[in-house]
Amino acid sequence: MEEIEKLREYIEKSNRIVFFGGAGVSTESGIPDFRSKDGLYNQHDVNFEKYRPEYLLSHSCLRDEPEVYFEFHRQKMDTRNIEPNDAHRYLVELEKRGKLSAIVTQNIDGLHQKAGSKKVFEIHGSALRNYCMKCGKRYDANYIFDSKEEIPHCTCGGIIRPDITLYEEALPEEAVNGAIKAIREADLLIIGGTSLTVYPAASYINYFRGKYLVVINESDLSIPRSENTLILHEKIGKVFRQLSNYDGQ
Repeated sequence: MEEIEKLREYIEKSNRIVFFGGAGVSTESGIPDFRSKDGLYNQHDVNFEKYRPEYLLSHSCLRDEPEVYFEFHRQKMDTRNIEPNDAHRYLVELEKRGKLSAIVTQNIDGLHQKAGSKKVFEIHGSALRNYCMKCGKRYDANYIFDSKEEIPHCTCGGIIRPDITLYEEALPEEAVNGAIKAIREADLLIIGGTSLTVYPAASYINYFRGKYLVVINESDLSIPRSENTLILHEKIGKVFRQLSNYDGQ
């Protein structure tokens, strides 16, 4: 419990906390991560076994084999009925207390907003938003998943795609700029549930100049450490549940 007490102390001393999270934040909600032994990249699906996982989430796949891309998207990316977990809910409480200034997420599931978080920078976009590649018209979260068309089309004839950043595509400039600014201004950066292997997103933590750095991840991460760096090798939901008990929530 010493590490939890130290984390609680860091939180109490900070007023511009930024949380930088990845797939591990949502695994307790039932969404698989990507690279673990049970992750999305290691699931053997007969429909997709001849494809590299990265290809199925690439611009090339959307462009060259859209029927394959949309089949994979409908099977693997539908999070509409998934509920937030304790990690998401604790971050909402930190925001309500005026402690948390922003969430920077690599996830596309929309669970932070579903839990009630207000300031979320989705640097890989969201599977809950869709738009036409030709005219830009926006479509709701259900459109692609519920469409009877194998390849969903807009009234203008263009293909409707999810508003997520695929491999080979640039990250959304507005979200990236907001994330970098928030990290640069933070006094405490909490990194949780991410392997920090996806670039350029993982490089954004290098903008942090604050006092306290906390890493909550089951596996070890190679990052610079100082006397005010705290490493917890735990599931992030478990850590935040313990914090909630300390805070009397």
